[in-house]
Amino acid sequence: MKQMLWLLCFTFCYTCVFCQTRTDSLPNPKKEEKKVELRVMPYLSYNRNLKAMVGAIPMMMYKLNGKDTVSPKSLSGMTGIYTTNNSYFVSLFNKWYFAEDRWRLKLFALTGNKNSQFFVDDIDVPDFYNYGTKTTVISVGVQRKIIKALYGGLSYTYAHYNTVYQDSIAPASTSHTNGLVLNLLYDTRNTVYYPTKGDKINVGWTTYPTWFGNAVEANKVSLEYDKYFPARANHDVFAARLLGKFGLGNISFEQQVTLGNNDIRGYSEGKYRGDGLMDIQGEYRFNFGKKMGLVGFAGLATIYGSDTPSFNWKLYPGVGVGYRYNAFKSSKFNVGLDGAVGKGDYGIYFRIGEAF
Repeated sequence: MKQMLWLLCFTFCYTCVFCQTRTDSLPNPKKEEKKVELRVMPYLSYNRNLKAMVGAIPMMMYKLNGKDTVSPKSLSGMTGIYTTNNSYFVSLFNKWYFAEDRWRLKLFALTGNKNSQFFVDDIDVPDFYNYGTKTTVISVGVQRKIIKALYGGLSYTYAHYNTVYQDSIAPASTSHTNGLVLNLLYDTRNTVYYPTKGDKINVGWTTYPTWFGNAVEANKVSLEYDKYFPARANHDVFAARLLGKFGLGNISFEQQVTLGNNDIRGYSEGKYRGDGLMDIQGEYRFNFGKKMGLVGFAGLATIYGSDTPSFNWKLYPGVGVGYRYNAFKSSKFNVGLDGAVGKGDYGIYFRIGEAF
């Protein structure tokens, strides 16, 4: 645990110095806003599963049409991450806003090898067992404004998995899925990257039909409600979230949800996983100076459909704090680091944008 605290402090300092150097080197006189803002952020993190993680995140923010004063700025970037348990990930991410925010388009691609673990209890010695999954994911989606604040969308995700388990605790498997997602988004947030007021309600239905090249049929339903309240004379924000992810049908091992990351920070062992989860979270975002902030958060989650029945429908709390730095000059878009503790577990998370 001491090593984790040292890493957390080091990463805070490193991120601050790196970003401060970039901004302090800029001249004081005001200049015309750049069409493209480019940043390269370091990535340093740790969790109990993947161990120490290092990498880099180049990203840029820009307007697709300089005359469009309604659409938010678009965001493109990539990540390259290597971990000390010999996992690696390379990904591309894009969010495009255009036509006075009547259209929203996203594109995501990832390839990597994840060496992880899962908990098995239906054997003589219940314990964690390792597995490795080589993964390739490509996802593209589009949303169109239907009426004021209401969007409808369709997306497609292809995923290929090659999974091998330690000690042949389960048969090795190679599979691919083709997922179609229909979604409705109600969005009254005042900004998409750092909202200080408004609501975001997202309802999605993901289907993996056999006629679309899937070995077995499965479905997922997701319900998300995020609410934002200004605080301290509009300097700070209180954010609240209700989330549900519900797996229906033949949910494969790779399609299961795992507690951790945005769904209740404080869990990094990969112990609690199942076909679905529900959680409630709250986060206070305290801003100081021109570029920095702190967050404090807490939440409660439950899961169902776990291979370990005793994990189902139990309550899993998570609580933590984090540091934020505004990476761009002309837009409020934070990167940072969160530290959280859960039920017999903890995690450290590098953030690109807010958790929700």
